[in-house]
Amino acid sequence: MTIAKRGLILGATALAVGTVTVTGAGIHLSQSKAFFQESPKELVDEVWQLINRNYVDGTFNQVDWEAVRTEYLGRSYSNQEEAYVAIREMLEKLEDPYTRFMDPQEFRNMQIDTSGELTGVGIQISQDEETKEIVVVAPIEDTPAFEAGIRSKDVILAIDGESTEGMELNDAVNKIRGPVGSEVTLSIRRGEDRIEVPITRALIEIHPVRYSTQPGPEGLVGYIRLTQFSANAASEMSEAIEDLEKQGVTGYILDLRSNPGGLLYASIDIARMWLSNGIIVSTVNRQGVVDEETANNRSLTNKPLVVLVDGGSASASEILSGALQDNDRAVLVGTRTFGKGLVQSVRSLADGSGVAVTVAKYLTPSGRDINKYGIDPDVQVELSEEQRETLATDRELIGTSQDPQFAEALSILTVEIQEARGGSNVTSAIGNE
Repeated sequence: MTIAKRGLILGATALAVGTVTVTGAGIHLSQSKAFFQESPKELVDEVWQLINRNYVDGTFNQVDWEAVRTEYLGRSYSNQEEAYVAIREMLEKLEDPYTRFMDPQEFRNMQIDTSGELTGVGIQISQDEETKEIVVVAPIEDTPAFEAGIRSKDVILAIDGESTEGMELNDAVNKIRGPVGSEVTLSIRRGEDRIEVPITRALIEIHPVRYSTQPGPEGLVGYIRLTQFSANAASEMSEAIEDLEKQGVTGYILDLRSNPGGLLYASIDIARMWLSNGIIVSTVNRQGVVDEETANNRSLTNKPLVVLVDGGSASASEILSGALQDNDRAVLVGTRTFGKGLVQSVRSLADGSGVAVTVAKYLTPSGRDINKYGIDPDVQVELSEEQRETLATDRELIGTSQDPQFAEALSILTVEIQEARGGSNVTSAIGNE
């Protein structure tokens, strides 16, 4: 089965809200739907076949996948719900939190209008592979969760008083979702503290790029904050760079902190705006086939660049930051990134449900596999708990001199600009041109 590149997603999480492009894999005729409703066992087999053909690991994480088929097709299913339970059990055997089944309602929730509007609280969550705790990867800026003070690495202990212990990730997502104007209360563990956070759900219009100019010792600096790799991220990034170039900025700070990822093609498109040549990312499927994405000599600027990253920078953020780091195009500042180096394809099934399948792993241009480790910044800048609290309380301070990581990035960028002006052969400042 062919997997369209623009159907691949790099979200680090199940999406409490999110943006994906769905690769059609089911037959959407009403007759086919009726057939699957009458024969739920066929749906179980369809999911098994998808995994069998496409899963990234040919050993299926040391699971006898043929025996799994025999086991689950040997059962009787009286309705779709029983089939759904069986499919989830079957996928759990892979011990891969990113390969997951979605019933029709969950699948509809996952499909986001291309306008960038969505309903929810605005967080992306993951399930810790060892503890099984539900963990916040990052809140999306300008959403109810962000306004309520939810932070990356918060552990969700309960949703409206119901403990998340033993709860499946999709179940947590569905409980957090709800109608616009309704309220959900998340019980959060942050360090040693337990915090109750009420959040009012809303219709959210996401603009993933915001930018401004900042005064610097060597002239105006362009500051761009990218909050997620949604369908409109590349177009908004292009507009931002072109506008800042017209304003005559001397260099750039690209802020990927708390950016949980998104669409694979968006990260590649954006990388090409900063890189004139070089490899951006390699994806490797289970046959070992390497698909390289490269720059295409269409960069929008070659001015010095510093990138801000942290533990909430995941997936597509890591592809972009890894490409810029390995090609000596940018200096990375902050803390180690999340560490998600797997690619999923989201497939629709014949009855309106869907499944996300891990189909490949990705490597940075130098061949690094960053899954479960992340990317170390070139310059480590940790924030104290007090500094985190200050920035969380007053988000207007982010990207200012009162933001310690930004201040360090500006200091480094100033040196990069000076060296570039002095004609030094500093590839991190001027790219590979």
